[in-house]
Amino acid sequence: MRCTEINRETKETQIQLSLNIDGSGTFQGTSGISFFDHMLTAFAVHGGFDLHLQMKGDLEVDGHHSVEDVGILLGQAFAQVVDKKQIARFGSFYVPMDETIAFCALDISGRPYLHFDAAFTNPSAGALDCCLVEEFFRAFAMNSGITLHIRLEYGSNDHHKIEAIFKAVAHALQQAVTLREGSVLSSKGVLA
Repeated sequence: MRCTEINRETKETQIQLSLNIDGSGTFQGTSGISFFDHMLTAFAVHGGFDLHLQMKGDLEVDGHHSVEDVGILLGQAFAQVVDKKQIARFGSFYVPMDETIAFCALDISGRPYLHFDAAFTNPSAGALDCCLVEEFFRAFAMNSGITLHIRLEYGSNDHHKIEAIFKAVAHALQQAVTLREGSVLSSKGVLA
Protein backbone atom coordinates (compact mmCIF):
# COMPACT_ATOMS: atom_id res chain seq x y z
CA MET A 1 0.00 0.00 0.00
CA ARG A 2 1.31 3.44 -0.96
CA CYS A 3 0.76 5.58 2.12
CA THR A 4 2.63 7.89 4.45
CA GLU A 5 2.25 10.25 7.40
CA ILE A 6 4.07 13.54 7.49
CA ASN A 7 4.27 16.47 9.94
CA ARG A 8 5.24 20.13 9.75
CA GLU A 9 5.52 22.54 12.64
CA THR A 10 6.37 26.21 12.22
CA LYS A 11 5.49 29.40 14.08
CA GLU A 12 2.60 29.75 11.60
CA THR A 13 1.19 26.21 11.30
CA GLN A 14 1.20 22.83 12.99
CA ILE A 15 0.12 20.10 10.58
CA GLN A 16 -0.18 16.32 10.60
CA LEU A 17 -1.12 14.84 7.24
CA SER A 18 -1.58 11.24 6.14
CA LEU A 19 -2.03 10.14 2.53
CA ASN A 20 -2.96 6.81 0.96
CA ILE A 21 -3.01 7.06 -2.84
CA ASP A 22 -4.61 3.61 -3.10
CA GLY A 23 -7.51 4.58 -0.89
CA SER A 24 -11.26 4.82 -1.25
CA GLY A 25 -11.47 8.58 -1.75
CA THR A 26 -12.06 10.09 1.67
CA PHE A 27 -11.02 13.31 3.36
CA GLN A 28 -11.06 13.64 7.15
CA GLY A 29 -10.10 16.61 9.27
CA THR A 30 -10.12 20.34 8.68
CA SER A 31 -7.81 23.13 7.62
CA GLY A 32 -9.96 25.66 9.44
CA ILE A 33 -11.10 27.06 6.07
CA SER A 34 -14.39 25.40 5.11
CA PHE A 35 -14.20 26.06 1.37
CA PHE A 36 -10.63 24.73 1.24
CA ASP A 37 -11.83 21.60 3.08
CA HIS A 38 -14.51 21.26 0.40
CA MET A 39 -11.76 21.36 -2.26
CA LEU A 40 -9.61 18.82 -0.39
CA THR A 41 -12.66 16.56 -0.18
CA ALA A 42 -13.19 16.87 -3.95
CA PHE A 43 -9.48 16.18 -4.51
CA ALA A 44 -9.60 13.03 -2.37
CA VAL A 45 -12.85 11.70 -3.83
CA HIS A 46 -11.91 12.29 -7.47
CA GLY A 47 -8.35 11.01 -7.07
CA GLY A 48 -9.34 7.96 -5.05
CA PHE A 49 -6.98 9.14 -2.30
CA ASP A 50 -7.46 8.88 1.45
CA LEU A 51 -6.35 12.14 3.02
CA HIS A 52 -6.39 12.90 6.74
CA LEU A 53 -5.48 16.35 8.03
CA GLN A 54 -5.05 17.68 11.56
CA MET A 55 -3.83 21.22 11.74
CA LYS A 56 -3.79 24.58 13.42
CA GLY A 57 -2.88 27.64 11.41
CA ASP A 58 -2.61 31.35 12.00
CA LEU A 59 -6.00 32.07 10.43
CA GLU A 60 -6.21 35.24 12.51
CA VAL A 61 -3.62 36.60 10.03
CA ASP A 62 -5.21 35.08 6.90
CA GLY A 63 -5.34 31.73 5.13
CA HIS A 64 -2.07 31.99 3.21
CA HIS A 65 0.23 30.05 5.54
CA SER A 66 -2.34 27.30 6.13
CA VAL A 67 -3.16 26.73 2.46
CA GLU A 68 0.46 26.92 1.29
CA ASP A 69 1.71 24.62 4.06
CA VAL A 70 -0.93 21.99 3.26
CA GLY A 71 0.32 22.16 -0.34
CA ILE A 72 3.89 21.68 0.85
CA LEU A 73 3.02 18.65 2.96
CA LEU A 74 0.75 17.08 0.37
CA GLY A 75 3.52 17.46 -2.21
CA GLN A 76 6.09 15.90 0.12
CA ALA A 77 3.68 13.05 0.87
CA PHE A 78 3.22 12.31 -2.85
CA ALA A 79 6.99 12.40 -3.36
CA GLN A 80 7.40 9.82 -0.57
CA VAL A 81 4.77 7.32 -1.74
CA VAL A 82 5.17 7.40 -5.52
CA ASP A 83 7.82 5.11 -6.99
CA LYS A 84 8.49 6.74 -10.35
CA LYS A 85 9.80 3.44 -11.76
CA GLN A 86 6.39 1.77 -11.55
CA ILE A 87 3.85 4.39 -12.64
CA ALA A 88 2.14 5.56 -15.81
CA ARG A 89 3.83 8.93 -15.12
CA PHE A 90 1.58 11.16 -17.25
CA GLY A 91 -2.01 12.23 -16.70
CA SER A 92 -4.42 14.70 -18.21
CA PHE A 93 -8.07 15.43 -17.65
CA TYR A 94 -10.85 17.89 -18.47
CA VAL A 95 -13.56 18.55 -15.90
CA PRO A 96 -16.79 20.31 -16.87
CA MET A 97 -18.72 21.82 -14.01
CA ASP A 98 -21.87 23.58 -15.18
CA GLU A 99 -20.64 26.63 -17.17
CA THR A 100 -16.98 25.94 -16.38
CA ILE A 101 -14.32 23.70 -17.91
CA ALA A 102 -10.89 23.17 -16.34
CA PHE A 103 -7.96 21.17 -17.70
CA CYS A 104 -4.89 19.63 -16.09
CA ALA A 105 -1.90 17.88 -17.64
CA LEU A 106 0.95 16.62 -15.49
CA ASP A 107 4.14 14.60 -15.50
CA ILE A 108 5.50 12.93 -12.36
CA SER A 109 9.05 13.46 -13.57
CA GLY A 110 11.01 14.72 -10.59
CA ARG A 111 11.20 18.12 -12.30
CA PRO A 112 8.88 20.52 -10.46
CA TYR A 113 7.11 23.17 -12.50
CA LEU A 114 3.77 24.96 -12.36
CA HIS A 115 1.94 26.70 -15.18
CA PHE A 116 -1.29 28.12 -13.79
CA ASP A 117 -3.62 29.86 -16.21
CA ALA A 118 -6.81 30.80 -14.38
CA ALA A 119 -8.48 34.06 -13.46
CA PHE A 120 -11.12 34.61 -10.83
CA THR A 121 -13.77 37.31 -10.63
CA ASN A 122 -14.03 37.71 -6.86
CA PRO A 123 -11.35 38.04 -4.18
CA SER A 124 -12.60 34.95 -2.33
CA ALA A 125 -14.81 31.88 -2.49
CA GLY A 126 -16.19 31.37 0.97
CA ALA A 127 -13.28 32.11 3.31
CA LEU A 128 -10.65 30.99 0.75
CA ASP A 129 -8.81 33.81 -0.98
CA CYS A 130 -8.91 32.94 -4.69
CA CYS A 131 -5.24 33.89 -5.10
CA LEU A 132 -4.35 31.01 -2.75
CA VAL A 133 -5.45 28.39 -5.28
CA GLU A 134 -2.35 29.07 -7.34
CA GLU A 135 -0.20 29.21 -4.19
CA PHE A 136 -1.50 25.78 -3.11
CA PHE A 137 -0.70 24.16 -6.44
CA ARG A 138 2.72 25.86 -6.64
CA ALA A 139 3.64 24.48 -3.20
CA PHE A 140 2.29 21.06 -4.21
CA ALA A 141 4.20 20.96 -7.52
CA MET A 142 7.50 22.18 -6.07
CA ASN A 143 7.44 19.70 -3.19
CA SER A 144 6.20 16.69 -5.16
CA GLY A 145 8.56 17.04 -8.12
CA ILE A 146 5.61 17.17 -10.51
CA THR A 147 5.40 19.19 -13.71
CA LEU A 148 1.88 20.59 -13.39
CA HIS A 149 -0.08 22.52 -16.01
CA ILE A 150 -3.50 23.89 -15.05
CA ARG A 151 -5.71 25.84 -17.40
CA LEU A 152 -9.16 27.21 -16.81
CA GLU A 153 -10.79 27.07 -20.25
CA TYR A 154 -13.76 29.24 -19.28
CA GLY A 155 -16.36 29.81 -16.61
CA SER A 156 -18.08 32.54 -14.62
CA ASN A 157 -18.70 31.14 -11.13
CA ASP A 158 -15.53 31.15 -8.99
CA HIS A 159 -16.77 28.23 -6.87
CA HIS A 160 -17.18 26.14 -10.02
CA LYS A 161 -13.85 27.30 -11.44
CA ILE A 162 -11.86 26.34 -8.34
CA GLU A 163 -13.68 23.05 -7.84
CA ALA A 164 -13.22 22.04 -11.48
CA ILE A 165 -9.48 22.75 -11.15
CA PHE A 166 -9.12 20.59 -8.04
CA LYS A 167 -11.07 17.76 -9.66
CA ALA A 168 -9.07 17.95 -12.91
CA VAL A 169 -5.79 17.74 -10.99
CA ALA A 170 -7.08 14.80 -8.93
CA HIS A 171 -8.15 12.81 -12.01
CA ALA A 172 -4.86 13.54 -13.82
CA LEU A 173 -2.92 12.42 -10.73
CA GLN A 174 -4.97 9.23 -10.49
CA GLN A 175 -3.99 8.39 -14.08
CA ALA A 176 -0.33 9.22 -13.52
CA VAL A 177 0.11 7.13 -10.34
CA THR A 178 -1.48 4.04 -11.91
CA LEU A 179 0.92 1.12 -11.56
CA ARG A 180 2.38 -0.38 -14.72
CA GLU A 181 4.66 -3.26 -15.68
CA GLY A 182 8.14 -2.84 -17.11
CA SER A 183 10.95 -0.39 -16.68
CA VAL A 184 10.76 3.29 -15.91
CA LEU A 185 8.80 5.21 -18.56
CA SER A 186 11.67 7.29 -19.90
CA SER A 187 13.81 7.02 -23.02
CA LYS A 188 16.88 7.92 -20.94
CA GLY A 189 16.11 5.22 -18.37
CA VAL A 190 15.69 7.51 -15.36
CA LEU A 191 13.35 10.22 -14.14
CA ALA A 192 14.54 13.52 -12.61
